[in-house]
Amino acid sequence: MESATTVESRATPPSPAPAGMVWIPGGSFLMGSEDKPHEGPVHKVTVEAFWMDATEVTNAQFAAFVASTGFVTSAERVPRLEDFPEEVRKDIPTDKLRPGANNFRPCDAPVPLNNPLQWWEYRFGASWRHPDGPESSIEGKDNWPVVCVSFDDVLAYCQWAGKRLPTEAEWEFAARGGLSQARYPWGNEFKPDGRWMANIWQGEFPVKATEEDGFAGRAPVKSYPANRYGLYDVSGNVWEWTADWYSESFYRTGPAYNPRNTEPSSDNPQGTPCRSIRGGSWLCNDCYCEAYRVAGRQETSPDTATNHTGFRCVKDPAP
Repeated sequence: MESATTVESRATPPSPAPAGMVWIPGGSFLMGSEDKPHEGPVHKVTVEAFWMDATEVTNAQFAAFVASTGFVTSAERVPRLEDFPEEVRKDIPTDKLRPGANNFRPCDAPVPLNNPLQWWEYRFGASWRHPDGPESSIEGKDNWPVVCVSFDDVLAYCQWAGKRLPTEAEWEFAARGGLSQARYPWGNEFKPDGRWMANIWQGEFPVKATEEDGFAGRAPVKSYPANRYGLYDVSGNVWEWTADWYSESFYRTGPAYNPRNTEPSSDNPQGTPCRSIRGGSWLCNDCYCEAYRVAGRQETSPDTATNHTGFRCVKDPAP
């Protein structure tokens, strides 16, 4: 294997930090892991410097965007039959074409972990304003990460904010915080000195969360320590959209310098083009996905909106 040493560039911030963002110096590092087949092979990658949101985009930040633009998210729009693949349209009852989003639903008893549909349901009325169903609310939760947003929703926010989504390589370089091939943003020990460092699932999944880390579901941003670059919650809390199309072969075929997977691919378990999400969420644990490791990655359909997926933005330095 190539040298496991991360080499940060000497790029210095060209200007004061934009509000809520931190400087990521860029450099070369070993991306990926050998823990899961879809996370390898470990390969050397170089990324340029950029600014990155210190936290996941919050409800308050997203509300400001909506107030400014009048934007209506995917989960708030009535689904159209023509938006579904032609082969399944005949099986969709028209009375089910109602706005909503995917919500986690605990199971009453232990179940095999090979079918996520057992603990997910499409909730009518769920949206970023009502992330856990129509009876839920974000009132008093300005500092919680926004969820139930699709890929198109987050692109619209990025455009409004003058930012963009990170690539997978940029996201992983930043999440590692300069550490070389560590499992987590803070090192290799999951609970240093017995301290919880991330919001994940404890207890028997998907039956009951024991809340040992302080939260049964999402947590306010900055509830856990930042990594060396000043990034919060790059492990757990909510998954984060990236700009890349997901591919299980791109790590072998992509470029080593600023890799960006811009081509839709069916090279994933779903068999249809998906985007990459990173960081894991409050639903991840060691018996299921363990994707709160810095190399963890997953594929998600761009039109999907769930109550465990949000995002953070990056911004290129001015020339």
